[in-house]
Amino acid sequence: MPLLADSHVHLDDERFDSDREAAIGRARSAGVALQVIPGTDAASWSRIHALCTTGSGLFPAYGLHPMFMHRHHRDDLATLSHWLDTQRPVAVGEIGLDFHQEGHDAQGQRDYFRQQLALAREFDLPVILHARAAMDEVTTTLRRTGGLRGVVHSFSGSEEQAEQLWKIGFHLGIGGPITYERAQRLRRIVANMPIEYLLLESDAPDQPGAAHRGERNEPSYLPDVLHCIAQLRNEDPELIAAATTANVRRLFGI
Repeated sequence: MPLLADSHVHLDDERFDSDREAAIGRARSAGVALQVIPGTDAASWSRIHALCTTGSGLFPAYGLHPMFMHRHHRDDLATLSHWLDTQRPVAVGEIGLDFHQEGHDAQGQRDYFRQQLALAREFDLPVILHARAAMDEVTTTLRRTGGLRGVVHSFSGSEEQAEQLWKIGFHLGIGGPITYERAQRLRRIVANMPIEYLLLESDAPDQPGAAHRGERNEPSYLPDVLHCIAQLRNEDPELIAAATTANVRRLFGI
């Protein structure tokens, strides 16, 4: 099994509480040697920090997720700045915009997003982005802010939106959704995109692939994503594994 890097996995999630160490072991047995664990709110940062000190191959990111505005407080931004300064994670994330849910606080999300982008630029860290029903605005904000690098995780936009991201040096995180035959637009994008902007991700425990529909997702299922992409691109899985792992190492400084 080639060496794989999972660029987005929530191993601190409570759904792993009963078998977290076993899940990490299964991932390593499947070749997933590197895993980036993004935060969602201030309470998650200490859990992630503790988890990433337990063994090699686990790397933390800290951020305030747009879907959990009800958990965030203004003081969290100052706390985040302190964490970035003293703990030096591999990224700021998971941050972004989510206008999919009814009753979303659009202006509040924008405020947190812009301030976290400013922190990423201040500390020269990449960003891990969530963009749902907000892809164009996320890209515009990145372009206006400038001086940023990172990945849009679980990318689900159009060919044009993907190209706009590549033009400003951003990566696409691709996971379980690519394994579903109905994901024709995403499959076209991944089949033809420049390999230097492709990252693999599980987003576990969410977004399981077609072979594990309805199950809790695991990082050990990442080879399913790899082999699907290899088939779509008509390329050797080992070459894609090597390229995407190198992309993770380069982007996150691992």
